[in-house]
Amino acid sequence: MKATKLLIPMACSLAFGLAACGGDSAAEADPNNNPFAQSSQSTVPLSQGGDILVSSSSVVPPPSGKVSLGTSANLTTPATMYDSWKGYHYVTLDAEALYYTTPAAGYHYVFSAEFLPAARVIWQSAGSSAYKLKCTVDDSAVPAMKARACTVSEGIGYGMLITAFQDDAVAFNSLWNYSRAMRAYNGNQPLTPWITFTFHYDEVDLGSATDADLDIATSLIIMYLKTNIEGYLADARVIMAGIWDKEVKANMLLSGDTPMWNGTGGKTIVYNLSYFSPVALKLFAQYDNNPAHDWTSVLNTMYTYMANIQAAGTGVFPDWSDATTAVNPPNDAAGNAKTGFTYYTFNKESVRIPWRIAWDYYWYQDERALAVLQKLNNFISTKAAGDPGSKALSVNYTWNTALGADDTRNTAVSSQWLSAWCATGIGTNADWLNKCTTLVNAKQLSNTASSYFPDILLMMYSQLLNGKYVRPF
Repeated sequence: MKATKLLIPMACSLAFGLAACGGDSAAEADPNNNPFAQSSQSTVPLSQGGDILVSSSSVVPPPSGKVSLGTSANLTTPATMYDSWKGYHYVTLDAEALYYTTPAAGYHYVFSAEFLPAARVIWQSAGSSAYKLKCTVDDSAVPAMKARACTVSEGIGYGMLITAFQDDAVAFNSLWNYSRAMRAYNGNQPLTPWITFTFHYDEVDLGSATDADLDIATSLIIMYLKTNIEGYLADARVIMAGIWDKEVKANMLLSGDTPMWNGTGGKTIVYNLSYFSPVALKLFAQYDNNPAHDWTSVLNTMYTYMANIQAAGTGVFPDWSDATTAVNPPNDAAGNAKTGFTYYTFNKESVRIPWRIAWDYYWYQDERALAVLQKLNNFISTKAAGDPGSKALSVNYTWNTALGADDTRNTAVSSQWLSAWCATGIGTNADWLNKCTTLVNAKQLSNTASSYFPDILLMMYSQLLNGKYVRPF
């Protein structure tokens, strides 16, 4: 049982660091419905949100008209999927208080009236992870939720993007309030702790995760553009400043703000290219009011780095790299000698790269994005003989055969990998895109205690592939 003694959070633990991603195996569907009832919030304070002025109501390509989605794109698919995803993976503070009754007695210390309504995206079951004890509530009134008491900032960022593109202002603001409250309680820090305990103050790990910070700030800018509410932009600028100060070094995006990732702890800096969000950096360059923050230089440096890494290997990306090669990260997120390493393969980190790069090409037609997508699509379409239904999409391909062979242990193509390889067809391979969008749209969420990662990625890829990523400017 977690203690409820009120403590001011101390310095973050560096023992494990970032490990929010799930595995690649497809989870079986849960025969039961959502294990917790949702509390409904019918209104949003004007100071925290308002009407959506720019609606994602039709499949609208970027203003230039250069980029088309697949002919099988269908707005009904992400709408239906959103209801399923939100019903299982999203929970409000009020609803969760019914299940985590002992921790709920302390919710008000973090979530004062200023930060209500509040909601979180539930992380996967921590039953077998390093956070098992910290993410478990022994007296949970719902056994299925016993080891699911943690939240990762990555999920908050993804959730804010998902709800923004679905025009769900209530859910968006509730997730935003989660980030705001945790940052405020952590000494008004600009960056959300990467892993937190339910809606409670018990510390898990206060270090940041750069991808989450980029996504949270990006979603706030998008909502500002949709609503003209200045509060969104003001908070985005706070986060942008935090990213610049703590997660950018030599115009490269670090993976977090602790010595594990920034080189001050005596470790070699390693990079995760799935954290590189070109759309975020372009929006930052436009809306950051601090001229000292040269986001365009970061964008250019990161794209050059990405191109060099891709060109130096087989055509795919390694999950983790430094300036010259694939490297094992210092947080055990890429396996170990006993279980086997995955850092040199296109694996559970890199599965997000096509989403970020295809999003950039869809909105901005950046030729650098197109080049990345073309190489990836040429690689997989050759392996699959032009068939996106091929089991070739299940393989985690090696970046360099000298470091290790392809990982072929997966026996089926999971939803996130089908979606990722599908997105490489945007702007590059219309036939591939048409066929695989149909396949993606036939997928359903698993909605199990272990399906946080594949389900949230499928949700985001579904929105992109089916036209919900309408540019709000």
